[in-house]
Amino acid sequence: MKFFEDIGVGEISDIGRHTFTAEDIKAFATRFDPQPFHLDEALAARSQFGRLCASGWHTACVWMRLLIDFHRREDEGRRARGEAVAQLGPSPGFRDLKWLKPVYVGDTISYATEVVETRPLSSRISVRNTGVNQHGEPVMSFISSVLVECREPEARRP
Repeated sequence: MKFFEDIGVGEISDIGRHTFTAEDIKAFATRFDPQPFHLDEALAARSQFGRLCASGWHTACVWMRLLIDFHRREDEGRRARGEAVAQLGPSPGFRDLKWLKPVYVGDTISYATEVVETRPLSSRISVRNTGVNQHGEPVMSFISSVLVECREPEARRP
């Protein structure tokens, strides 16, 4: 992770892509969101979605996994270059979660983050997180906050 001082508003990171398969959709839904339109093609066909679709929570969980993998790759690169790596702190939460379009079998979602706010006194950043399908249509969006280590602890003081 970059240090707080090195993170700027407007910074965008493409964190990865994921293609949703029927098997993945059903496995996730069986464990965490067992609604008929996530579990059964025939029932999904008769639903408002018209076909099998992923749980919104599934799309969010994939985002989380890709984000962690992205940060690990970035941190490995920093260490290989001999750079210090900041510690990522806890997240105090998220807001404005929106599932904008259904994610169907075969959809490939590209996930990205954009820094929308930094708060020096708390070393907190807020990030808009998005998922866009292969047609360029937004399918998911939310804003999350996370605490990030400062290179200089006194940087947080007024």
